[in-house]
Amino acid sequence: MSGKHILALSGGVGGAKLAAGLAAVTSGDDLTIVVNTGDDFEHLGLTICPDMDSVTYALAGLNDNERGWGVENETWQAMAMLRALGEEGWFNLGDRDLAMHIARSWRLRAGETLSQVTARLTRELGIDHAVVPMSDDLVRTQVLTDAGWIDFQRWFVGNQCADKVFDVRFEGAQRARPAPEFRAALERDDLAAIVLCPSNPFLSVDPILSIPGVRDALAERQVPLIAVSPIIGGSAVKGPLAKMLAERGQVVNNLAIARHYQDHWGDLLDCLLIDHADEADVPVLQARGLTVAVTRTLMREAADRERLAKEVLAIAGI
Repeated sequence: MSGKHILALSGGVGGAKLAAGLAAVTSGDDLTIVVNTGDDFEHLGLTICPDMDSVTYALAGLNDNERGWGVENETWQAMAMLRALGEEGWFNLGDRDLAMHIARSWRLRAGETLSQVTARLTRELGIDHAVVPMSDDLVRTQVLTDAGWIDFQRWFVGNQCADKVFDVRFEGAQRARPAPEFRAALERDDLAAIVLCPSNPFLSVDPILSIPGVRDALAERQVPLIAVSPIIGGSAVKGPLAKMLAERGQVVNNLAIARHYQDHWGDLLDCLLIDHADEADVPVLQARGLTVAVTRTLMREAADRERLAKEVLAIAGI
């Protein structure tokens, strides 16, 4: 493929799988993957970037498919020692994963931007495609519970999503700027399509769209914007999406996904790609003016990721 650049917006586990599929079927020059950094946080003196690492490990062939996060064949000796020393152990960090966080953290403290650090780390892992943070500025996702506003990772991992979420905010987003490579991808003359990977709209895609100028830039490009739904068979494959929809009084289906993107972000979507198990959703989605494609969206193996990526590109006319 040449002269047909793809911009993919991704969160963690599900998004990382499609990002890896897109990378497998495109050359390094034809794809920019912009990753949510709202989940990032400081832990044990280290800067942890969960979604960025999920995408990086997926593209490098290092991800643990069984857990859905972290590095395969991981060991946990450092974490066991930290707990023995009385340090916080609520967020588990594997030994190989720790190397990523250490490398990132000391280079950030040396003055490099998150974009520069990410480019260095992905290059060292043999990744040819651009994996880019949504911003080099701090943006932190927080959720509102009965206990007040709480940082996302403390709610998600520390509290295991137990508390009901009444609202979500992205602290720092209004002061943030798109990362340089994100901005450059939005301005490319050869941009052919924008893909929203199958990530949680509230927690993984909204932070990216919340950065000033991003939503308008996406709308102005006049290229197909295709979202792959994270819903399969009326349920979310991973994470708290189904819980969050139910707590908002919404049915867990593709209509809820379409409504969010269309009503909250001003009719950005051109096409929603959904799973065969949800084919009954097609008429109501089409009634909202969407083009709807139906396929198998569950990605268990590399072949599934690549097939789905090719179907997304075909929808975009690439």
